[in-house]
Amino acid sequence: MLKSFKNYVAILLIAGVAGFAGAGIFKYTEKKESYVHYVGAPAAHFTNFSSSSPEASMDFVQAADITVPAVVHVKTEYAAKSYNNPFQFNDPWGGLFGNPNIKSQPGEGSGSGVIITDDGYIATNNHVIEDADKVNVTLNDKRTYTAKVIGRDPNTDLALLKIDEKGLPFIAYGNSDNVKVGQWVLAVGNPFNLTSTVTAGIISAKGRNINILGGDHKIESYLQTDAAVNPGNSGGALVNTKGELVGINSAIESNTGSYAGYSFAIPVNIVKKVIGDLLEYGTVQRAFIGINIRDIDSKLADEKGIKNIKGVYVDGCTPGGSAEEAGIEKGDVVTKVGNVSVNSSSELQEQVSRFRPGDKINVTIERGDKEKDITVVLKNKNNKTDLVKEDKKEIVSLLGADFTQVTDEEQSKLGISGGVKIDKLESGKLRAAGIREGFIITIIDKKQINNMDDLVNALDHKSGGVLIEGVYPNGTRAYYAFGL
Repeated sequence: MLKSFKNYVAILLIAGVAGFAGAGIFKYTEKKESYVHYVGAPAAHFTNFSSSSPEASMDFVQAADITVPAVVHVKTEYAAKSYNNPFQFNDPWGGLFGNPNIKSQPGEGSGSGVIITDDGYIATNNHVIEDADKVNVTLNDKRTYTAKVIGRDPNTDLALLKIDEKGLPFIAYGNSDNVKVGQWVLAVGNPFNLTSTVTAGIISAKGRNINILGGDHKIESYLQTDAAVNPGNSGGALVNTKGELVGINSAIESNTGSYAGYSFAIPVNIVKKVIGDLLEYGTVQRAFIGINIRDIDSKLADEKGIKNIKGVYVDGCTPGGSAEEAGIEKGDVVTKVGNVSVNSSSELQEQVSRFRPGDKINVTIERGDKEKDITVVLKNKNNKTDLVKEDKKEIVSLLGADFTQVTDEEQSKLGISGGVKIDKLESGKLRAAGIREGFIITIIDKKQINNMDDLVNALDHKSGGVLIEGVYPNGTRAYYAFGL
């Protein structure tokens, strides 16, 4: 009996020691590991965790406090417009059977903008305000203003607005060159008309070209993030954790039109250059290096005997252009612009886009086994180093016509409102399109034309196809199309 009791006590002692030992081991390990249970998994496991990791200590409150008051809600209005049947270009019956009109419905749009100065200058996307008849801006404190469009640049999808107010909160520019993949960022905007929405993510990639812009001189070198961005975020702020502007949110990659994991922002160093040009000159001073470029992959490297798959391949030079004059040759590989390495066409374009015609830049190239630094003087698209001020007369000269205002009597007789009459035609876009003297322009690209200011503004910064609608003095309505 005594022997059995002793055995029982021994078992209890052993169990107790084991329990304390197990607790001690767990206490020791819990400083380094945390218990994670995945719902539905057959078993739980431990995972390493450091209490000093950036993810654990990151606080977005300060950045949001700085940013939210300086991001505005941009609302656009599009008036209903009447325009002729597009299949009725030249009516052989002289309007005998009438000219049935097609009437568009009034529309509205919504986006975001970023206050960049305390006196009311606002950066946004060109596609947010393009073709709008009226642009309204609502501040975070609900004050609303009618904004003036100072300038647009379709090549970068940027636009500059101005409201008449002072003492506004604004966001300071950061430096997008310093942005790193994996870095935390916040996207601030008005998705689906939900004002002042803040989302967080990381920089997923840099120098992305997603082929969303049109035109021959487009610049796409987006910051890619996984911060949630939806329709209405366009023109809003992408900021770092200090609350500094590092980009303007512009696009999403999606099969549905809503956020699907990736969003894209225009780097702030491009924004600074474009907005600065629009403020100072009224137009963007675009510089060109004058080379045809190709991204380097294994196939091209093998074909051209390139040892290192880095940089951008020069496939040719523009005759008389900046690169040719500087001594860059076909077959060279551009590896740096200044101190910044470039490894894709979009990265090279981004770096050059920050300069103006006449600026000197240092370009590092590889030619065979040798590396060379070459000074390049950048030129504009006309192979000149001149800076240009915006000249409204240049548009009129391009059209090749003298215009007069339509009289009230003509408007009443023809049943039109407003319009600009071609009084004299010379060589230019209008004559080449087949338009004759006396034609009254009433609509350009579905925008009502009441006077010369409307005509100039409709064509200002325009690139691509233009559709002009109007009527001749005998009542014949016609449509004409040409390219700019």
